[in-house]
Amino acid sequence: MGTGMRRVAGVAVCCALGVAACGGEHAHRAPVHQALVHQAPVHQASVHPAPAAGDSPDGSPFARMMARMHRDMAAVRPSGDVDRDFAAMMIPHHQGAVDMAVAELAYGKDPVLRRLAQEIIVTQRQEIDVMRRRAAVTPQPAPSPSAAGPAGSALPVSGRDRVYTADQTSNTVSVIDPAANRLLGVIRLGDTVPAALNPLYKGQLLVHGMGFSPDHRTLAVVSIASNSVSLIDTGTNRVKGVVYVGRSPHEAFFTPDGKEVWATVRGQDYVSVIDPVAMREKRRVSTANGPGMVLFHPSGRYAYVPSSFTPEVDVVDTRTYRVIARVPQASPFSPNLAVSRDGKEVWFTLKDTGKTQVMSGEPPFRILATLDTGPITNHVTTVDNADGRFAYVTVGAENAVKVYRRDGANPRHVATIPVGHLPHGVWGSGDGTRVYVGLENQDAVAAIDTRTNRVIATIPIGQQPMALVYVPRAVTSGPGTANLSPRGQAATAGHLELTAAPGTGGRGRATVSVNAMGPLDTLEIAASGLRPGGAYTLWLVSSRTPPFAERQELATFRANASGAQIAQAIGPLREALTAPGTAAGTAPGTARDRQRYLLVAGAGTDTPVLVQKTP
Repeated sequence: MGTGMRRVAGVAVCCALGVAACGGEHAHRAPVHQALVHQAPVHQASVHPAPAAGDSPDGSPFARMMARMHRDMAAVRPSGDVDRDFAAMMIPHHQGAVDMAVAELAYGKDPVLRRLAQEIIVTQRQEIDVMRRRAAVTPQPAPSPSAAGPAGSALPVSGRDRVYTADQTSNTVSVIDPAANRLLGVIRLGDTVPAALNPLYKGQLLVHGMGFSPDHRTLAVVSIASNSVSLIDTGTNRVKGVVYVGRSPHEAFFTPDGKEVWATVRGQDYVSVIDPVAMREKRRVSTANGPGMVLFHPSGRYAYVPSSFTPEVDVVDTRTYRVIARVPQASPFSPNLAVSRDGKEVWFTLKDTGKTQVMSGEPPFRILATLDTGPITNHVTTVDNADGRFAYVTVGAENAVKVYRRDGANPRHVATIPVGHLPHGVWGSGDGTRVYVGLENQDAVAAIDTRTNRVIATIPIGQQPMALVYVPRAVTSGPGTANLSPRGQAATAGHLELTAAPGTGGRGRATVSVNAMGPLDTLEIAASGLRPGGAYTLWLVSSRTPPFAERQELATFRANASGAQIAQAIGPLREALTAPGTAAGTAPGTARDRQRYLLVAGAGTDTPVLVQKTP
C-alpha cells in the first residue's frame, strides 16, 4: 500500500478503537465491538461530488465531509465476518479522504499537498474498488428484505443483481440484469395452455407470487393453479424443490432469519409455514379467510397478513404463530403490502376500491392514513434513498406509478409516472436509486430512475408479469445465465387499447393483452371508468362503428367499487385482432375482411361504452 493508504488506515483503526484523538462521536466508544454496531452501506464507495463553486475554503466543506464520514462509519453493523466488517468501515473512511483530497485540489495552493491529494484520489479510489468487490463476495448474513426496505440491502446497482418476474400466462420466471436493463432469459416452470391442461401434466400453472431469502440465494415462487411453491437457486436458475400447499396460494416470503418460508393460502384461511431445507410444510397459521400476502417486521417479531376476502390485516406473533391484532381494512380485497426499513410503517393496497392504507408496524397497531390511489391499485414498495423516504404504488387502470413521500400519518403525493399497460408488481434496487415495475398487459418491465422519477428503460419479458422482486447480488460468480431459455412463444403478443365510445361522454378506457399459447390465445382486458357495480359484456365485432355485425361474446364481468375490472377470454384471437387493416372497398363481414375489433357494452344492451382505439 502507498503512503496515503497507511495514513488513512491508521486513522481508521484509531476511530475503531475509540481513541479520543480521533474526536467526534467515536471518541467515547472504546470497545471495538461497539464501534461496529451498524453495517456500513457499501454504496458509500461511490465518489461524492466536489465542493460547489460557491463554497469558500474556510474549513466548512471539510467539516461537512468529516461529519458525513463519521455518520457513514457509525452506520456499520457487525456481520460476523471480520474481513467484511473491515472493508465496510474502511470504504466510507477512504471515501472521506477522497472527498477532502478533491477539495484540496479545488482550493489548496501548496504544491506538495496538491500532489499528495492527487495520489490519495488515485490510490484510494482503487482501494475502495477492491474493498467493495471483496465486501460483495465475502460470505455474510444479509438483512431481511422487509427489514431493509424493498431493496434488501444498500448495495449499488450491479451486473450481479437480478430482477425477477412471475409470468402468469407463460408459466415462467423472467430474469433481468438491471445493470444493462436487459432480459437474460426465462426459467420455465411449466407449459402454456392447452398443454398445461393435460391430465398427466406435471409442471407449475399460473406462476404468480414471489419472494427471496435473506442471503439472496433462493427464490420462492408461488403457482396459484398448481398449489405450489418452487424454490429456485439464484446462482444456477435451477429448481431445487417444489412444496405443495393448500388451495390457491398467492404470495410467499422468507422470515428474516431465513429458516422459514411463509406462503399465504388465499383459497383457504391460513398461512403455510415451510421448512426450506427439508422442503415440506411444518405447520399452519390460522388467519382471516383469504390471506393475500405476508411480510415481516425487521426484528422478525411480527408478520403482517392482509386479506383478499375479509376486511382486516392480521398481525401474527412469529414466536407463538398466533394472531395478536386484527386491523380493519377499508375494503376486503388487499393483494399486497410493504414494510418500511425501520418497521414503523406497513403500506397495503386495496385493489377493489383503489385505495392504499398505511398502518403502524409496531404496537399499538392502527391505521395511520388512507389514500385514494386509483382504480386497480395493485402493489406497493417502500424506498429509502438520498432524497428521502418514499412509497411507490402501481395503479393499473391509470397505467401509472404514484409516488408518495412517507411521513407516518401524513404521506404526500409527489409524482405520477406513466409506465405502460397495467402496472402490477414493483420493487426497488438495493440503493433505492431504481424502481422496477411489471407491466401485466404489456409483457414488459419498466425501470424507473428514482432521482428523476422517469422511465429509463422498458424491457420485454414473459407473458403477463405479476409479482416482481429485485434481489441484490443474487449471482456470486460467473454470468448467472445457466439454465435460462429464450422467451419463445411469449415474444408473440398483441397489445391493444380501448377508449370511450363516441358520443357517450364517458371517461372509460381499457388495455388489452393477447398472448399466444400455441393454437389458442389468452386475452386479458383491464377496464376502468365504468359504472361501479355495473354488468358489462366484451364483444368481438367486425367493425369499430355501427352496425356491429358478426358479434361474438368473449366475456362478461361486473365493475368493482372503483368502476374497474379485469376479465379474461381464451380462443384463436390474436391473428384476428392484430391482422392488417381492412382492404379498401371491402365491406365488413366479407371474406376479405379479416380484421376484428373489441368493444364493451352494458350487459343486455347494444350500446357500446368502450371501443377499440384506432392505431
